[in-house]
Amino acid sequence: MPAVRGDGMRGLAVFISDIRNCKSKEAEIKRINKELANIRNKFKGDKTLDGYQKKKYVCKLLFIFLLGHDIDFGHMEAVNLLSSNKYSEKQIGYLFISVLMNANNDLMKLIIQSIKNDLSSRNPIHVNLALQCIANIGSREMAETFGNEIPKLLVSGETIDVVKQSAALCLLRLYRALPDLTPSGEWTSRIIHLLNDQHMGVVTAAVSVINSLVNRSPDEYKGCVSLAVSRLSRIVTASYTDLQDYTYYFVPAPWLSVKLLRLLQNYPPPDDAGVRGRLNECLETILNKAQEPPKSKKVQHSNAKNAILFEAISLIIHMDSEPNLLVRACNQLGQFLQHRETNLRYLALESMCLLATSEFSHDAVKKHQDTVINALKTERDVSVRQRAVDLLYAMCDKSNSEEIVSEMLSYLETADYSIREEMVLKVAILAEKYASDYTWYVDVILNLIRIAGDY
Repeated sequence: MPAVRGDGMRGLAVFISDIRNCKSKEAEIKRINKELANIRNKFKGDKTLDGYQKKKYVCKLLFIFLLGHDIDFGHMEAVNLLSSNKYSEKQIGYLFISVLMNANNDLMKLIIQSIKNDLSSRNPIHVNLALQCIANIGSREMAETFGNEIPKLLVSGETIDVVKQSAALCLLRLYRALPDLTPSGEWTSRIIHLLNDQHMGVVTAAVSVINSLVNRSPDEYKGCVSLAVSRLSRIVTASYTDLQDYTYYFVPAPWLSVKLLRLLQNYPPPDDAGVRGRLNECLETILNKAQEPPKSKKVQHSNAKNAILFEAISLIIHMDSEPNLLVRACNQLGQFLQHRETNLRYLALESMCLLATSEFSHDAVKKHQDTVINALKTERDVSVRQRAVDLLYAMCDKSNSEEIVSEMLSYLETADYSIREEMVLKVAILAEKYASDYTWYVDVILNLIRIAGDY
């Protein structure tokens, strides 16, 4: 087998090829132990190793660790690489630390000092490496040490886009480690205004941060609603050629679209008529695009389109204030009830359960009653049948209660054991809630006892 390339590190390439060529586990362990002994001697020797040699040996240790072997030395050499001005050496040092060291390591104070030096560097590549290391370790100590520095980098006009992206995701990681870290005051509006950034990567990273911060301080970040709607509008009205760098199988910026739609679900419908109208236009456009012929037959295209569609429908349900959109969403979901893809049928049933609780779309959901009953009888996947039961329960009212209860009782005789208990409870509740006369109610309860008395 020819030696693999190792960024100019011939010794590393030869070692990897030797490992690949081992015929047995014993041969691999023997070769690794030989290499570990050699590296240990090099690190302990009197001869001072240069940056290239340290990088090569640290890389070998990292490779050995990734093969599943314990590494109990070389950590100090990796930390020393952090002080190098060469990108490849500094990168390997940070990589080793991110993979092998935990937050309680004795060398953490030295690592933190090196990270501080790189964060204050005028070289954006060094700053980026430091941010990635902070995010990978993500300890409380890191959060307490750098929690005030990261927001400054994030909103600084001098910070380049790629560093802003890393700073945003680093802040998100630290916030998860230390929720009290939530930026407030002047930082709030400056972080929100990242939604207006020209760079789509920065916006995508910023939305991830804001989504998490909103969960803790929704009132402080409510200013993000109008900016999120504005950004969403620009995306959904763009063609796939307008956002070429962020278009995925003919769908413009699907991940950012989903994040924005999810962010808006943290707030009630906008009070401002202009913002609300623009949001409704966005949702209508998404529903319209769902009806268009696919631009590609590949599954990635349909997955991206459907991800945006289902998130838009979730937002429509959350708002529960636009009858036209609710009915259109219901009709769109109705088309998925007989789709050949099981996951789409499941998601459609799940979303329609929520639509059935709205006064605006309850009747529209009831139109699909026969299809849902058929799904209950014919679906192979028990989880889809479970959702069908949930939807029948949700759409039931005085006008269709007898038919739905009858169908559920009929299905109960052959129902999967995993959903029987819940079905019995649902039938009993519906019978009591919509009893038209005592005879029907008694018949239902007696049948229920006969079919599933054990429950």
